[in-house]
Amino acid sequence: MSQRKPVAIVTGASRGAGRGIAVALGSCGYTVYVSGRSQNPGDADLPGTIHATARQVDAAGGTGVAVACDHADDTQVEALFARVQSEQGRLDVLVNNACAIPDELVQPGGFWEKPLSMLRILDVGMRSHYVASWHAVPLMLPQQSGLIVNTSSFGGHCYMHGPAYGAGKAAVDKMAHDMAVELRPHGIAAVSIWMGLLRTERTERALADPELARHYAHLLDAMESPGFTGRVIEALARDPQRMERSGRILIGAELAAEYGIHDEGGRQPPSHRPMLGDPTEFGAAVIQ
Repeated sequence: MSQRKPVAIVTGASRGAGRGIAVALGSCGYTVYVSGRSQNPGDADLPGTIHATARQVDAAGGTGVAVACDHADDTQVEALFARVQSEQGRLDVLVNNACAIPDELVQPGGFWEKPLSMLRILDVGMRSHYVASWHAVPLMLPQQSGLIVNTSSFGGHCYMHGPAYGAGKAAVDKMAHDMAVELRPHGIAAVSIWMGLLRTERTERALADPELARHYAHLLDAMESPGFTGRVIEALARDPQRMERSGRILIGAELAAEYGIHDEGGRQPPSHRPMLGDPTEFGAAVIQ
């Protein structure tokens, strides 16, 4: 990593995991470009805006730069990366976190009983991660280093929230693996990080439903703060051995324990591997 203030882009950072990751990186001195659609309170049915997150990055000790960007619009994504190129001339970390999460995701019923608009999770999610990474790599190539992180979950391995969600998470996991094959000669690492259940604005709203609260009661004590994954990502970016992890699915809680990272209140969130399964071990063959 350069001696200059490192530069990161965190997509989908108006709220939730993206907000927490951006602020955590800011607390470590990063300049963080905070992208998302919500510019003003009320733009979404959940609290949070890119400008509020950027201010939190500043307050944490970093430099927050709010950039309005709909990650379903390739032109807007291109403009985001062009701005980073113009203002910074480099990119050290890209966190692909933007995801269109439909309200019907945790509602009961089969996939055929839910609207086809559920598939937006594959557009702003799987596809948008690819597009952002495509733009990010040219900014990382000159310094022959960098880190691309896809935020993901155990839903890429076990049944979770239905086939649209599971397919999207499995896709970004495999995408990180395959990108890593091509990026390895250039010193750029690509990983997918499985997060646990996060205490986000969306989760808090969902848990206001007594039935859902009972359903997830066994996980409440193990919930991770939105910033927990950000501290893990920052430690991974600093790790001189990070290329050894490139292409892998990493369980955030396990990586945190290895790096000695604790969550708020000194808690050590547990890995859900025993309950939800092992990360996929992708084949080592490379077919050109």
